[in-house]
Amino acid sequence: MRVGSNMCSTLTGTLLMWLLVSNSSLVSALNVVLPGGTGPLGQALATRLGDQHDVTMLCRNAFLAKAPSRVSGDFGWVGERYLRRNPHVKLRDWDAGDLLDIVGCDWLGWQDDALAKADVVVHLVGGYTEQRLMACERVVRESLAFNTNALQVTVSPTDEALVALSPGMVTLKKQRLQTCEDMVKSNCLNSECMRLDAFQIERACDKLQKVVESLAAEA
Repeated sequence: MRVGSNMCSTLTGTLLMWLLVSNSSLVSALNVVLPGGTGPLGQALATRLGDQHDVTMLCRNAFLAKAPSRVSGDFGWVGERYLRRNPHVKLRDWDAGDLLDIVGCDWLGWQDDALAKADVVVHLVGGYTEQRLMACERVVRESLAFNTNALQVTVSPTDEALVALSPGMVTLKKQRLQTCEDMVKSNCLNSECMRLDAFQIERACDKLQKVVESLAAEA
């Protein structure tokens, strides 16, 4: 029996629709950039996003960060084994906002390589010193120049977690966290500020993953 042209068109349309639905992850795949992503939360989140998203961790020294054994924890470390298990994750040197303290060998052009293509930028730069402010300002300033549409997500610990993580000068550290949040909210078109329990990594990942997946669903 010969199949008529109308039936062929119907079958073709149905097949295309099925392919689009069954491969929706290809349509909604996002580029996620994690400044400071080599820490515990960044590694856990990047692993979670591996099913359908590409992740770039901005670190101060990618050579040391991907070394088989930890050489130094000062500049971040994920290890060669982690990267083999997570082929969707790549490392990229950047200056972290402090041009006087550059330790990576290939930090030039990180804006074009990572930031310009980002759909989501999750601020995970640790510490509560002036370095946090410089890193946040650097990401915001370069985002305004290279990519104004990316969703900027600042991640900070709750007040209780902050006291437990870094006792002493708590008031000043809270001010720095607030300054970073205000900087992002006042300068970026799309932003979200999250206060998470730093001791509940899986729960924090759940909340961050929902933010990413929600954006992916809209893409």
